[in-house]
Amino acid sequence: KSCQKPVDKYIEYDPVIILINAILCKAQAYRHILFNTKINIHGKLCIFCLLCEAYLRWLQLQDSSQNVDPDDLIRYAKEWDFYRMFGIASLEQTSFLLGIFITLWWMRPEMLKTKSDFILLLKALLLSSYGKLLLIPAVIWEHDYTPLCLAFIKAFVLISNSQAIRVTLNLNRMLPWLAIIFGLILENGVVCLFQKMGWDV
Repeated sequence: KSCQKPVDKYIEYDPVIILINAILCKAQAYRHILFNTKINIHGKLCIFCLLCEAYLRWLQLQDSSQNVDPDDLIRYAKEWDFYRMFGIASLEQTSFLLGIFITLWWMRPEMLKTKSDFILLLKALLLSSYGKLLLIPAVIWEHDYTPLCLAFIKAFVLISNSQAIRVTLNLNRMLPWLAIIFGLILENGVVCLFQKMGWDV
């Protein structure tokens, strides 16, 4: 009321500019998306990102590239390895999120008092994982630098997750990164477990 200006300047901005600012990981853009918009695509986005990740892993399996018969049009539908990769990617994502929640609840239990706090943080983390959609062009335009591109995509997703935690819980920069590191440790523990069981991950 005192300044006669909107608190959230992004209310007046075009969605394309908001998206560009979100890609640049600006905290105000994240706040606008999380608190002042009615976006309900977090579940669908999560499933789509997991499908992208599963497809990438499925392509990297040696068995998938051996069958190149063009007459076998339903080869993709018969590939159970893809569904297995989707299940593994889902378990890894769940363990990563669980590691973040455990760390934040242990370090700052007052931040996550109610169920709505958990749901808001979960939505923020799922929405901030939109960078995984970049896996699609990385797979389509495969080249010598694909591993480097995948590393950059992973780093971008982690930075976005950090901003989402920071904005949602109004924290400094250090605690979100501690939570993400613990989430990665838990996720890598799940990967090691699958490898010990003899599964291709």
